[in-house]
Parts: sequence; structure tokens; C-alpha cells
Amino acid sequence: MLLRIGLAVGSTLPRLPSIPPPLRPQSSCRLLSRRRALLLLPLSSLRPSASPVSSAAAMAAPPVARKVPRKLAEHGDVRVDDYYWLRDDARADPAVLAHLRAENDYTAALMSDTKQLEDEIFAEIRGRIKEDDIDAPLRKGQYYYYKRTLTGKEYAQRCRRLVPTDGPVTVHDEMPTGPDAPAEHIILDENLKAEGHDYYSIGAFKVSPSGKLVAYAEDTKGDEIYTVFVIDAESGQYVGQPLKAITSDIEWAGDDNLVYITMDNILRPDKVWLHKLGSDQSEDTCLYHEKDDTFSLGLHASESKQYLFVGSGSKNTSFIFYLDIPNQSKELAVLTPRVDGIDTTASHRGNHFYITRRSEEFYNSELVACPLNNVAETTVLLPHRESVKIQDVQLFENHIAVYERENGLPKATVYRLPATGEAVGQLQGGRAIDFVDPAYAVEPEPSQFNSNVVRFYYSSMRTPPSIFDYDMDTGVSVLKKIDAVLGGFDVSNYVTERKWAAASDGTQIPMSVLYRKDMVKLDGSDPMLLYGYGSYEICIDPTFRGSRFSLVDRGFIYVIAHIRGGGEMGRKWYEDGKLLKKKNTFTDFIACAEHLIENKYCTKEKLCINGRSAGGLLMGAVLNMRPDLFKAAVAGVPFVDVLTTMLDPTIPLTTAEWEEWGDPRKEEYYYYMKSYSPVDNVKAQDYPHILVTAGLNDPRVMYSEPAKFVAKLRELKTENNLLLFKCELGAGHFSKSGRFEKLREDAFTYAFILKALGMTPPTTASSL
Repeated sequence: MLLRIGLAVGSTLPRLPSIPPPLRPQSSCRLLSRRRALLLLPLSSLRPSASPVSSAAAMAAPPVARKVPRKLAEHGDVRVDDYYWLRDDARADPAVLAHLRAENDYTAALMSDTKQLEDEIFAEIRGRIKEDDIDAPLRKGQYYYYKRTLTGKEYAQRCRRLVPTDGPVTVHDEMPTGPDAPAEHIILDENLKAEGHDYYSIGAFKVSPSGKLVAYAEDTKGDEIYTVFVIDAESGQYVGQPLKAITSDIEWAGDDNLVYITMDNILRPDKVWLHKLGSDQSEDTCLYHEKDDTFSLGLHASESKQYLFVGSGSKNTSFIFYLDIPNQSKELAVLTPRVDGIDTTASHRGNHFYITRRSEEFYNSELVACPLNNVAETTVLLPHRESVKIQDVQLFENHIAVYERENGLPKATVYRLPATGEAVGQLQGGRAIDFVDPAYAVEPEPSQFNSNVVRFYYSSMRTPPSIFDYDMDTGVSVLKKIDAVLGGFDVSNYVTERKWAAASDGTQIPMSVLYRKDMVKLDGSDPMLLYGYGSYEICIDPTFRGSRFSLVDRGFIYVIAHIRGGGEMGRKWYEDGKLLKKKNTFTDFIACAEHLIENKYCTKEKLCINGRSAGGLLMGAVLNMRPDLFKAAVAGVPFVDVLTTMLDPTIPLTTAEWEEWGDPRKEEYYYYMKSYSPVDNVKAQDYPHILVTAGLNDPRVMYSEPAKFVAKLRELKTENNLLLFKCELGAGHFSKSGRFEKLREDAFTYAFILKALGMTPPTTASSL
């Protein structure tokens, strides 16, 4: 299911299947000398310039979009949209493309005097990365599987090695390397596949049960419409014909069949199919068609690999079918029925299904089990608790790992289960896994079902991404991989804190804070970047991101505001920031900014803000509400034309998101959404420096939304601050696809922020 979500500069999002994972540190030694030269400059040497606009750049005229008035009427209210013409679904209108190129040219002209600074920042970000590296190998069947990156290469190689022993998986298991070890086999080299493409992304990589075949989904435009290829894992030869125009949701149903999902004309995943290898896609069997346009389909395999689960869900309701793989079933069976307001997810172990179930009464979810032969007979394993939200569960042959949230922080607890065939009951005697940072992120990683080892991901804003194997019987935890951070990074230089701000209604809003202790004064003089999101019940946990240290090492304080609309504090936290309570998201963010100023973390003159996608809506809203509070803002692929988009069911995501934002065909929602929709609330007032980005092929937020927002700001704003718009013409929601290309976006954004604050090094400042 698509959501208006994206990787934020300086933050990450949870690693969902439809979301690229955060970039893990890679490196470039040859860039270190330039990086060190800039990094060692004291904050005082980054002297303010008289204006963030150089004399040469000031001569460039900003693009002025022509006005073509279009009346939009609803509920007796008429809005005039002068820039509706910027929407071109085909992305081919010469006038539209010319305008976007003009905006890009103007942005390049105004940022030309900081190109050296941008290059320096890019060099230091890349200089923190170990470019030739492998991730933590996962033992699966008779092979270790892993990804390898190479020096200078944008993409990864997908590799495997034979396991030289038949012994059980333990936390001390290590993949042998060296001349006597089984040879490495490259299954797929993404660098070769990416040749000739401006954009290349692998959305799924699935090994067949026998290990002989691999199905992978590729996107070469950034529109998240995938083509699936099946290859022989050893020879790399293609098997059968590719499956076209599908989502990245694919699973094996035995060695001879694939299950996949296709979308309708508004990119809603609506049909699930069974494909037999060797047959034509036109002969595939449709297992289910979801006709309700507020629901979308998803697909996942149980950890046991015995069942495939097909979920159909809206923002408030979901129900599940299952496919019995060992019995070679060709039809779906109902596991949980469709009941309005009931949300379920499922897995399997032994003779039971395990179901996480949320309802209006049990809003933080309960965990139940039911026999395979009587799915209506449920036993409560973990009851609903007001202060603890069940986030995820991971099943094993003899254990279950439960991932939860309490007081805004993730927690993980493992329990031993009764032997298969015995009765199950309420879970007791769990072993909690301990974590050390005051604010951190923990997420499940793929693990071996028939082992006692659970693998998990851990990081904090100062702790690099780490993979741990945890023995669920003994409690022994072994670090399998911590991403190297080059360039002299020392974790002891940095401080992470957890702070709370009081919202306008008294609600306490958590914030995660990062700074370098030898570079901040905490007297109000420090520059700050404040990030926010606050939608879809997404938890923006304080994970590590190497690029943000290019600001932190310049004396910035970096803060994440965990505002309502997200899921950090439980289901109610989300419900209090959606629909007719959406403005809580915006006022929470403003309250966090005010709290940070009052407590001398920064001043208005040093406060920059950043949000992406639905977080870009947040940026647009708070800029209209309190433009005086911020010095600069970055709105990445922002969802800013809320009312017009949500009134048009032909636009991707609209129908599926009426339960998130509201259905403006209803008068109450119309006027509420109109009161905050950024495009509809731009007015004649002073705005801070603003950078807006977009992707031409973005299926989640149409490029025309930020384009219209910028056009209206240019028309009405009353100062001469920077207003820049950068549209990637060959990418989608997640910007460019290469791992180094992505870093360019971070470097450009940070250069903009430093320029807006007048904090440029002498070599750059001299040209301002």
C-alpha cells in the first residue's frame, strides 16, 4: 500500500517493504582531506554574510507561472486555482516541463555560490562511508545470504555462500571467508542491471524454497510500478517471461508458483494473482479482487513458510485470507472476517494461527491464537494494555518475539511457547531485551524460524545501525554487524537526550535531541534543525543517519518532534492527529519549536525546520500559521494541495486516504481541510527562506502540488527571502536511486540551510 511517506534528510523512516531502508554508512578515503579541512573550521569561522543571495544570483529572475484561473466549486464554496494547469498526468506537456526546468535553472543559479560548500559537504558525508562492505549474512537453508557494496559503485551485489556445516544456528554462527571457505556466488549485480537507466531500484528479492530460483522486482522510473523477473540462482539465466505492471509484493507458493499483486488505474493494489512458472501472465489466476476503493491489498508469508497471508485494509479496518502452501491450495480461505473498525495481522506456527487484533475497545491491540481447524476459537496470549502498544510479532518454532511501544519507546520481549500440539495460553515469563540509549530504534530483522535466535536492528541518533543476534533461551546477545563510520567519528563526542514540550491542550510531546557536546553552548545561540512528520501512525524513531553529522559537527542541534498523528505513543496518539483533529499535528510542532526557544536550545533566527511528504504538509501548514517562528524550511515532496487532491478520486491515494484526512465531499471535512491545506492558505505575509523539492514520476505526491505551492508563494509573499524549487525529472518519491546520488540531495539541502543562516565558510562567504 502506498503512503505519503519518504526518507527525510536527517531522519529515517521505519524500514517498511514499500520504503527504501535508510542508507547505511559507506566510505570514500580519497575525499577525506577536503572533508577534514572544512570540518575542523570552528563555528565562529562560518561567519554570517550580509545576505544569503549573492549579487550574481540576485540578477536571476524567479520563474513566474502564468495564471489560468480555474473555478473549483464544492458545497457552495468556490475556490479559484490559477495554477491547476501545472498538473499533467502524462508528464509530457511542453509548457509544464519548461516551467519545471526554469525552476531548476533558477535554483541552480541562486545556489551556484554555494556549490563549493555543497561539494565539501558531499565529500565529508561520503567520507564517512565504508564503500566496500557487506551486511550481516543471514543463514537460510544451506546458504548465507548477504549484500555486498563496492568502492565507487552506486548499487549492491546480492550474494550467497554455502554453509559448510549442518549444525544448528547459534548466536556465535559466523560465515567463513578466506581461501578455504566456500566460494562467494553473486546472484544479482544491481550495478549491471542499472546500466542505461537514470533510476534503478530493487523492490523485492525472494529466493524460492529450494534455493534454486530467485524472483526480483525492479523499478526503472521511480513510479513504483514493478516488473518481476525470475532467474536461476546459479546461472543467472531468466526463467519464463517477466511479470509486468505489478507491486513489489511477491511471494513464492512452493517452487513452481508465485503470488503477486497488481494495481488499478489509481495505483491502488486491488488484485492478487497466482502465477505458474513457465505460463503466460495472461493465464494467471486471480485469487481475489478488492472492489472497495478505500481498501488496498498486501501480501506476506508466515515465518514458517507454510502459509501466505493476503490482507485487505483501509486506514481503520483490515481482514485476512490465507493460502495453504503445502497442500498446493489454489484458493484463498478466510482467516479473519471483515468487520468495520477491526484491524488484524497474522502469522503461523504449528497448529495455530497467531493474530494481532486492534479494535475501538482494544485500541493498542491484543495478541490471540486460534487453531488451524477452528479460526473462530481464539485464546488471548497478550491482553490489551492502555500504556503498551503491540507493534509487531515474530514467530519461531519454539518462541515468539513481541515488539511493543511503551511511553514512546520501543521494547522487545521474547517468550518460550508450548510444544507444538499442546494448548496455548496467556504468555508469561518473558525475557525483555535491554537497550542503553535514552532514545533509540529497534526493529525485527529476518531470522531463522527453526532456531532459538532472533535477529534485530538497533540504532540511536549517535549509535550506528547495528544487527544483533539474541539467544532466546539464554539471553546472550551478540553483535553481528555495526556499520562503520569513517572520518574520525567518535560516539563519545555526542549527546542524545529525550525532552518533552507541552502542547496547547497540555499534552506532553516527546522530542529526541542530538548535539555535539564540545560545539554547543545551549544558551540560545546554537543553530538547530527541527524535523517532524506526524501522519499514518508512522513512528519516526531516533535512528542513526551519517549525513546529519555534517550539520551537528558544525554546531547544530538536531531534534525530532514526535508529534501527534504518528504512532510513537500508541494508537490514541495517531487518532488525535488525524481527520478532524489533524491540526494537533501542526500545533504540536509549533509547541515543540517554542519550547526549544524558551529553553535556550535556539532562537527564531537560528531555527530551521524540515519535513518530507506528509511531513511536507506539516511544513506548509506551520509556515502559513507561524512564519515568524522559523528562519528556513525544507519541504520535501510535500503533500500541500490537500483539498483539491482529496476531492479528486482519480488521483492515486485519494480514495484510500479518506479515512486519514477526511472525505471533503462531506461539508464538515471540506471546511476543516480547507482551513489548513497549505496551497489554500498561502497569504500576503513574510515567509522564511524555503526550499521545496519534488519528483516528476512521484506516484504518492504528484509533482504539481509543490509546483503550485511555490507558484502561489512567489505571487503573494512579501519579502525577498530565498524560495527555491528543485524537481528531479528522472525520479519519484524517494529522489534518486543510487546510494551516492542520494547523498547529493542531503548535501544540497544542508548547503541551502547554511546559506539561509548566513553560515558559510570564508571561501564561500566571500562570493556572497
